[in-house]
Amino acid sequence: MCGIVGYIGNNDSKEILLKGLERLEYRGYDSAGIAVLNEDGVHVFKEKGRIAALREIVDKDVEGHVGIGHTRWATHGVPNRVNAHPHRSASGRLTLVHNGVIENYEQLKQEYLQGYSFTSETDTEVIVQLIEKFVQDGMLVEEAFRTTLKALKGSYALALLDNENEDVILVAKNKSPLLVGLSEGCNVVASDAMAMLQVTDQFLELMDEEYVVVTKEEAVIKNLDGIVVERKPFTAQIDASDIEKGTYAHYMLKEIDEQPFVIRRIVQEYENADGQIKLDDSIRQAMLDTDRIYIIACGTSYNAGLVGKQFLEKLANIPVEVHIASEFVYNMPLLSQKPLFLFISQSGETADSRAVLVAVKKLGHRALTLTNVPGSTLSREANYTLPLYAGPEIAVASTKAYTAQIAVLAILAVDTARAKGIALDFDPIHELSIVANAIEALCDNKEEMEKIADEYLSHRNAFFIGRGIDFYVCLEGALKLKEISYIQAEGFAGGELKHGTIALIETDTPVFALATQEAVNLNIRGNVKEVVARGANACIISMKGLEQDGDRFVIPAVHELLTPIVSVIPFQLIAYYAALHRGCDVDKPRNLAKSVTVE
Repeated sequence: MCGIVGYIGNNDSKEILLKGLERLEYRGYDSAGIAVLNEDGVHVFKEKGRIAALREIVDKDVEGHVGIGHTRWATHGVPNRVNAHPHRSASGRLTLVHNGVIENYEQLKQEYLQGYSFTSETDTEVIVQLIEKFVQDGMLVEEAFRTTLKALKGSYALALLDNENEDVILVAKNKSPLLVGLSEGCNVVASDAMAMLQVTDQFLELMDEEYVVVTKEEAVIKNLDGIVVERKPFTAQIDASDIEKGTYAHYMLKEIDEQPFVIRRIVQEYENADGQIKLDDSIRQAMLDTDRIYIIACGTSYNAGLVGKQFLEKLANIPVEVHIASEFVYNMPLLSQKPLFLFISQSGETADSRAVLVAVKKLGHRALTLTNVPGSTLSREANYTLPLYAGPEIAVASTKAYTAQIAVLAILAVDTARAKGIALDFDPIHELSIVANAIEALCDNKEEMEKIADEYLSHRNAFFIGRGIDFYVCLEGALKLKEISYIQAEGFAGGELKHGTIALIETDTPVFALATQEAVNLNIRGNVKEVVARGANACIISMKGLEQDGDRFVIPAVHELLTPIVSVIPFQLIAYYAALHRGCDVDKPRNLAKSVTVE
């Protein structure tokens, strides 16, 4: 969602900030701005829309060795230049950028800021005005900053400039991600290490309710009582080349094509020298000790969790519930005696999932995180972590993270089954190698996927139907299509059509049907006949060995349990070409964010 960058050092900050913001574009945003501080004061430039629009209005003659920047995803107030960050205090002395949501900003207005005139609709402006009020009451800026932090309720990542002190940036964090990068002769601030890889790969991790006094020589972490906290930096394990598009027109297409490599890397990372699964003993024991697994996730990760439930129940014989994080945290069900919580998140920063993690930790329960970002908040705060090894995923619509999640869930389920002494005729290492080859073959058949998108997706809506594990893939296929092409798409269990949804079928309504499961192959084909009889334009995608005359596309044969990793690839490509042909912004769909860091 929102992104923060900051720089203090010996070089001009302007271009460093703009490049940093460009590397945060993948997170999703609707406006952007920077503030550059020099001996003449602070110079603020902000604009609705993309970083390219911001670049056009930045004064090239303005230089300053300290500055902050921000990409905004609107929460309080519509997307426009006035509500864009940075925000300034009434006197103009203080300038602030903020990620997150302040829950008590209205109360703070009433208690401290009556009579103040606000120029924006944001909660952020309340923060900067409150800091200035405390300064005007006689506090030093750092003390005023710390006092304000204690008054805030909600989530925040903050970076503050003071016109009267060019030598420092004050930053703080609670629930929203923020890092401080360390380099020779300068230091930086970033919501994501990728934003500042051009400067450094050494970063300080910040914990909740900590703030940092950042100068070009050092970064001093303190708690809200002002006590210094010692912490060593870590090295960001990111290759700068991984976050470039190369010859691809869009990150999404690049990431679709990377999926065979991702599956092979997962096999490599989770296989030991004897060809057996390599897994931490503590994770294995936690899986053996539990009587029920609660999968907590959102969006695409939730869809992957539905597939993972099948693995864990059918292979490892463990009951599993899959819950939407934003619902679970406010409506927790009756838990089993020995629950294990499994959090699935591409970014590891998902606010709704973290809220659940905080709640279950208070109850004393254990948690395992599957994430693409080791060292992220969910990874750090859970008891155990399983990395996805998918590499940075930049496009907002997740592709390779989804397939990686399913692959790792399969490995986890088989390892648990073996540890329990359950005999299986399913070798995930071998079968995933077959899956990687199948994905590669599908990625080489993009022309056919583009033809299908042209042939079927000229309507305002579309349906995806499947049975069993195919139904879960249809949910993901529909999500991909709707989020990047803006076509209203829904996934349904095939047998549920006649219980209401079939009323929506009209002449030429596109219906994508998935048929990869032998036990329900004839059933889903019966559902296709039902919609065709009512005028639908049906596209059947089947697996080799189950195909019939009239099927529009046949995917390579893989083990039935692993078909979701392969059958989703046509849906990813069809969604991509549908969005491309409709002139949509494939990598940055409207209103969406990559890393959802607010509840």
